[in-house]
Amino acid sequence: MNTFTYKFNTSELNKIKNFFTKENCRFSEQQYAFFKATSSDYSATFYNTGKLVVQGKEIFETVKKLSDCFSIKIDNLSKNQTDEKIMEKNYIGVDESGKGDYFGPLIIAGVAVNDELKKIFAELGIKDSKQLSDERISQLAIQIQKQAKWSIVTINPQKYNELYSKFKNLNKLLAWGHARVIENLLEKAPECTLALSDKFANDDKVIENALMVKGKQIKMIQRTKGESDLAVAAASIIARAEFVSKMKLLSNLYKIDFPKGVSEKVLSAANIYIIKYGKDRLNEVAKLHFKTTQQI
Repeated sequence: MNTFTYKFNTSELNKIKNFFTKENCRFSEQQYAFFKATSSDYSATFYNTGKLVVQGKEIFETVKKLSDCFSIKIDNLSKNQTDEKIMEKNYIGVDESGKGDYFGPLIIAGVAVNDELKKIFAELGIKDSKQLSDERISQLAIQIQKQAKWSIVTINPQKYNELYSKFKNLNKLLAWGHARVIENLLEKAPECTLALSDKFANDDKVIENALMVKGKQIKMIQRTKGESDLAVAAASIIARAEFVSKMKLLSNLYKIDFPKGVSEKVLSAANIYIIKYGKDRLNEVAKLHFKTTQQI
């Protein structure tokens, strides 16, 4: 458990509360405090004295944002206190694409790296796919797949719906996919001693529990903002490139433009699909547990 404490002027109450509102925290009452803000990674209590206390396993990124927002120093906190430093020379980065998209598959990808590959990735400008255009993602994905050992697991909509019906939980489904990517990649890169994933569940053991024989022999870490690591960023890029490619194939197959994400355009495309193919075939193209299904 990491703790960060800082004394603010109470006149900044609204600004501080607004900061945690933007962080999507839940607010509750706390004795002797203006409020307590809670997220999946930490809790922050702003006391009547002006003292702010942030506690949790993953607080570095939030404290860094606080320091930028309020121009304060964070001398008493280092990143290594909140994130396990990756010391292994050979390890695997894992990430997914399509999790928040109503249409299309869920893609999970893994990339094995070493010190030399990380230098190459840095020179190529590898970073979180959410910061890149689809065109740039496509270009970088080709380079990554040429340079490194990688694995992709594609869970098409029908299979996704079947698995979701079995697991009844998205995090367990994600863990299942991550575990299979890691297991597949260890066949190609048995020298890897660790796997790193972006943190998508409160339970740090959720992927570890899903690992199979080879996977159980390595160390598994879930980390908030995992895409800041080059291996995870590379995995996010090839996962996104595969997702974009599969979406194009889906649109060509059904002669409908399937938008990404969840929006009014997605709702409109779903209605068009039902008119053409029927409600019973919606599971061929969409993730049915989304609220969009009920809205159609």
